[in-house]
Amino acid sequence: MTKELLIIIPAYNEEKNIHKVLGQLEQPEIASIADVLVIDDASQDDTGRIVSARGHRLVRHVFNLGYGSALQLGYQYAERKGYRYVIQMDADGQHDAWDIPVIYEKLKEKNEQGESPDIVLASRFMEQSSHFSFSLMKKLACVMFRALIWLTTGKQIADPTTGYQGLSRSAFCYYAGYGHFDDKYPDANMVLQMMLLGYSIAQIPAQMHARTEGKSMHSGLKPVWYMLRMCFSMLSILFRVKILKLERGSCHENKARGQEKISQS
Repeated sequence: MTKELLIIIPAYNEEKNIHKVLGQLEQPEIASIADVLVIDDASQDDTGRIVSARGHRLVRHVFNLGYGSALQLGYQYAERKGYRYVIQMDADGQHDAWDIPVIYEKLKEKNEQGESPDIVLASRFMEQSSHFSFSLMKKLACVMFRALIWLTTGKQIADPTTGYQGLSRSAFCYYAGYGHFDDKYPDANMVLQMMLLGYSIAQIPAQMHARTEGKSMHSGLKPVWYMLRMCFSMLSILFRVKILKLERGSCHENKARGQEKISQS
């Protein structure tokens, strides 16, 4: 029987980590509330075979298309299968699976107006978050993106670069649409976009762990390129939404479409 929550895990050459991650997700407290979908982004190791052997849903890319493309495929899968909520997490073991029930409950929590958040960010920088060490470049990037979001929206986001997120149906249905999601480095730029488009954001403190095996996609000189590209992307989003106003109509139409599908499911 299909559950209302889908956990999406993009994976690339994570054979040394995926066993542990899936083992946590197979615990009754999580398996009882969520299905798991792994998007194998053309791994050259046994990542896909391990996922298949454990009986989880698996989609394989023939070519390596990137982290963002893998996530978007997961959103499209969730939309077509009728899921109400999505939680995205990494395959490297840095995201603690025991935060999943907390994110899930936060997604369903209603405020005084009877509205639930569209996106829940699992933050590494809140008071109750676990200690997690970062490179100087990563710290600088987070401070810069946090400041840009505050200047443009007036709202404080503790960890705009977290990849550990929960999404309502209206949010992931929007992401599933053509041109609505960064297919390479979806990060603080997507948080800014959704805030500007009127989607509500909630935050929870998260427990994070250091990668112990494999290679990060932000290794070497990649963080420099990442920072430059992210700054350009955020400025581009500001221009499109604030000046050209190209996405506001489709945003609200999509939110209505998402709610309509929920009521029919």
